[in-house]
Amino acid sequence: MIETRCRHGSPSASGRFVRRALRCGAVAGLIVAGASVAGLPFGQEARAADPVAYQTVLVPTGNGAVDAALRASSALITLQKTRAVSPFALAGRARGDEATLRTALESFGFYAGHITITVAGKSADDPSLPNVLAAWPSGKPVPIRISAERGPMFHLGAVSLALGKGEQLTPAEQAAFGLKSGQDAVAADVLAAGGRLQTALQEDGHAFASVKPPVAILHPDSRTLDIRYQATEGPRLDIGQISLDGLKHVNASYVRKLLLVHPGELYQPSKIEAARQDLASTGVFSNVAVTAATAPAPNGTLPLTFDFTEALRHTVALQAGYSTDLGGSAGVSWTHRNLFGNGEKLSLAALVTGLGGTAQNGLGYDVYADLLRPFFLRRDQSLDLRVEGLKQNLQAYDQTALLVRGLVNRKINKQWTVSGGLGAEQERIRQEGVSRSYTLAFVPLTANFDNTGLANPLDDPTHGFRISLGATPSYSFGSGDGNDGSTNTGANTFFTILQATASTYFDLNRIGLTKPGRSVIAVRAIVGSVQGADTFDLPPDQRLYAGGSGTVRGFKYQGIGPQFADGNPVGGTSLDAGTVEFRQRIGKSFGFAAFADAGQVGTGSAPFAGTLRVGAGIGARYYTAIGPIRLDVAVPLNKPQGGDSFELYVGLGEAF
Repeated sequence: MIETRCRHGSPSASGRFVRRALRCGAVAGLIVAGASVAGLPFGQEARAADPVAYQTVLVPTGNGAVDAALRASSALITLQKTRAVSPFALAGRARGDEATLRTALESFGFYAGHITITVAGKSADDPSLPNVLAAWPSGKPVPIRISAERGPMFHLGAVSLALGKGEQLTPAEQAAFGLKSGQDAVAADVLAAGGRLQTALQEDGHAFASVKPPVAILHPDSRTLDIRYQATEGPRLDIGQISLDGLKHVNASYVRKLLLVHPGELYQPSKIEAARQDLASTGVFSNVAVTAATAPAPNGTLPLTFDFTEALRHTVALQAGYSTDLGGSAGVSWTHRNLFGNGEKLSLAALVTGLGGTAQNGLGYDVYADLLRPFFLRRDQSLDLRVEGLKQNLQAYDQTALLVRGLVNRKINKQWTVSGGLGAEQERIRQEGVSRSYTLAFVPLTANFDNTGLANPLDDPTHGFRISLGATPSYSFGSGDGNDGSTNTGANTFFTILQATASTYFDLNRIGLTKPGRSVIAVRAIVGSVQGADTFDLPPDQRLYAGGSGTVRGFKYQGIGPQFADGNPVGGTSLDAGTVEFRQRIGKSFGFAAFADAGQVGTGSAPFAGTLRVGAGIGARYYTAIGPIRLDVAVPLNKPQGGDSFELYVGLGEAF
């Protein structure tokens, strides 16, 4: 309970204002009046006359924050549609609102304000009001009017802070407290100062620091409010023994290597919470909690206990997708999230592809095993090993391939990650009636930047940038066992594929047009180039193509670029594409998008060459807990001869 006193006037008047404001006004919008202010117990309401309908109007005060607090605090407003009330109880509800709304005013520093509530034109405390309401015509809402006069703003007078014997605040702790004489006497600010001080003390190692609720003394004549705080620092402690509870299949040694806090370090709640969140983000735990001991250990340190609930180790998922160009795909995956007890993630998947589709010539498959090893040599680094079998029957070429790859991924900071590795591929490709075998060795190198601040990559970004830079030096051992009418004889070829992708997101709320996250403009640009080889020196699957959901919607997959005489894609050695998309949310679960894409593929190494193709379309979105389900329809604005009239894409997550 907060102690209050009043210099002038009775404590039941001015002192009551302060007590209500400081107790209930920390967040003015959370002041809610319930049944206790309705004037009568629920049971008595039920025994009164039949319920009456009413309509409440709140007269604006000129301060939007105050109006919002009054509206949230009023039982007349919050209960008007959800809880029927008898005529007699309606009068009691109106009388109870006066005190509650006055408290809302005081929480903003208006201690001399006045609340007026009229019901059917009569004052809420008019003794004849219940009879008037009882005789009110059935079906006609009772008019209720709430008017608030703010009055003058009160300010803080003397601000004092008492500490325990021998204790003294550091300059940083004094700055955190930050309460000064002369500032507006807003209850939220007064209470926040105590919270900031306690946080600062604990961050300085005072684990048992205590800041008591303030004592407020109101001076109506000078329109000031004196504030007195009392705090106790307690001893400054280091972290002691760290216990790990609840581990069953996860190795304790692995968890201790991941811990961001260690015995002997200064007790700081923010660092301990960061350590908890870091462990929770590994994916092997469904919950991670941390508690500190209730008293220091004999050696003067404070023990911590991390309590773990391990997540399911095995999961099975069904996968499916569809687009008119690539057709349908369907499959199943199995994942083990903790293979050897150190957070290793093994994923096995088998998918059938090419179920129809204008860019497909038949069924294919994609089968792979992927092993992710976290904490590879260091905590911010992982090793990803993959073996994949692939068969595609595309309009551009038919391919059967076996691929092996190893990548080391390192997180540089919150925004940058880099990766590099080695890979090899053995493949058989048939294009334009000629089959060749290729053996490739390659070194994939990437750098990624992301400051959108999203933990789930499927969530809708509303601001920031995503940038991906890639370079893949490759060596192709051609077989030379075919002739396609070109100078290509399947000779050995060294080449490097360079690609850069950048996207940015602009929330129209930033210029005041919409609410946050409701209307977003998304822009994407892609540039690619092959260095060191001409088109027919490259295996067909290493050439650059455009068209499809990843580049230019409205054109079939690989449908943009040079073509053979029969209209099948050749591929190229340069690529550029761009997209502008407007995304609008509707209600909680729905949305739509409108977009325009453009791109081209050239036969030289410099981008921005070739025939520019443009597509446009619209899409629908259904937002789920795991991300938006996307359905896009796009049409080509300058389709080539024999091209499709439209393309349909269904997937999970935005296009970019």
